[in-house]
Amino acid sequence: MNNAGRSVPSQRHKSPYGRLFAIPGSKAFCISGAVARLPISMMSLGIVLALNHMYNNWTVAGTMSAVYILAVAAVTPLYARLFDRFGQHKIGWVALGLSVVFMLVFALAAWARVPIAVLFVLAILMGLTQFSFGALVRTRWAYALRDPKDADLLDTAYALEAGIDEMVFILGPILAAFLATSVSPVSQLFVPTVACAIGGAVFFSLKDTQPPVIETVSVVAASPSDEDVKAASENLGGTAGYRLDEDGVSLRQLHTHAAKPKSVLLYAGIIPLLVVFVVFNMSFNEFDVSVTAMMKAIGREQLLGLQLAMFAVGSCIGAFIFGSKKPKGSNWQHMVVFLTLLTIGYVFCRLVMDNLILLGVASVLSGLCVSPLFATGNLIVKDIVPPSSLTEGLSWVTTAGSVGTSFGSSLAGMVLDVSSPHVGLLLPIATTFAAVPLAVLGWFLARRKQSE
Repeated sequence: MNNAGRSVPSQRHKSPYGRLFAIPGSKAFCISGAVARLPISMMSLGIVLALNHMYNNWTVAGTMSAVYILAVAAVTPLYARLFDRFGQHKIGWVALGLSVVFMLVFALAAWARVPIAVLFVLAILMGLTQFSFGALVRTRWAYALRDPKDADLLDTAYALEAGIDEMVFILGPILAAFLATSVSPVSQLFVPTVACAIGGAVFFSLKDTQPPVIETVSVVAASPSDEDVKAASENLGGTAGYRLDEDGVSLRQLHTHAAKPKSVLLYAGIIPLLVVFVVFNMSFNEFDVSVTAMMKAIGREQLLGLQLAMFAVGSCIGAFIFGSKKPKGSNWQHMVVFLTLLTIGYVFCRLVMDNLILLGVASVLSGLCVSPLFATGNLIVKDIVPPSSLTEGLSWVTTAGSVGTSFGSSLAGMVLDVSSPHVGLLLPIATTFAAVPLAVLGWFLARRKQSE
C-alpha cells in the first residue's frame, strides 16, 4: 500500500520526456530510428559537395541533388502505404536491403568518376529505394501512446522527433563537410550508407513496438433472449445468412465487405498542409547551398559544417521547448506564427551574412521555429488521418518537404551560377514569406470546417 502510494506521485511529477522513455521499447526504436535517418542530412548535401568538386558547377550539383530528392518524394507515400498494409517488419527488411545496396552503388560510382549521365541514373535509382524512417518512428509513437491517459504525450513525442531530426542535421552537415574537405570528396557518401544499414537493421528487429496491421477487437454476442435481438430476428423474417444460433448473432450476419481505404489526400485539410510544406521547405536548401557558396568564396570551407549546424542547433532547442509546454491555440495558428518568425529570422541572416559570428547567432535564433513547424504539421495530420493510414499521412508530409527542398536546391544552384551568395540568401526570405498566406488559408479552411 505504501509502495503504491509512493509510485503514483513519482509518475505524476516526471517530466514529459521522462514519461516517454519509461514506455517499454521506446528508447530502442527512437535511437535506432535516429541513426537510420542520417542519410536525410548527408546524402543531398553530399551529392552537392561531390558533384561541385568534380565539375565545378553549382547547377549540375544542385540539379542532381534535386533529382535524387524528387525520386525519394515520388515513392515515399507508396512505401508508407505498404508499411500500413503489411506491417513495418515484413516490408522493412526488403526495403532496407534495396536502399543500402543502391546507396553503396552510387557512392562507389562517384568514387570511380563514372560519366555524369550514369550518375544521374544511379541517383534516381537510389532515390527510388528510399523511405521515411521518421514516419515509421512517429507511427510507433502514436501506437505506444494510444492509451487515453498518455494522449497528452503525443505533442512531446512529435516535438522530440523533430528535435532528433535536427540533431541529425547538426551532425550530418559537419560530417559531410569534414569528410569532403579532409578525407575525400566522395567519402561523405559512404557514412550515411553504413548508418542506414546499422540503424535500420536494429529498428526492424524490434517487433514488440511495431504497430499491428489489424487490431483485434473483442465482440460479445447478444443473447438470443435479448429483446432487441428478438425484434431484429422477426424483422429479418428468417432471411438466409442471418440465422441466430445459441451464441447469438451468427458470423455471417456480422460479415461485411470492407470498403476500399480512402486516399490520405482526400481528407480535408491535407492538400493545403502539403502545399505549405512544399513552399517553406524550399528555404532550407536555398539557405544551405547559398551559405556553402559564400563559405567557398571567402575560403572558409573548413567551417561550413559548423556554420550550417548552427541553424540545426536552434531547431533542436526549439523542439525541446515546444515539447515541454504545449502552446495555446490551434495547430494551424501555431504554424502561421512560426512561419512568420522564421521569415524574420531569414531577414536577419541576410543582413549579417558577412560576419560569420553574427550569422551563426542569427541562424540559431531562426532555427528555433523549425522543429515546432514540423511537429505542428505532423500533429495536424494526426488529427485528420485515421490510425490505419497514419504512416502514409506522415509520409506525405515528408514527401512535400522533400519536393520543396529539391526545388530549393535547383533554384539556388541556378541563381548562384549567374549571381552571388548575397542574392542567393534572398531566396529563403521570399519562399518562407510566400508560405505565410498559404498557412493562413489552411487555418481559415480548418476553422470553417469545424464550424460546419
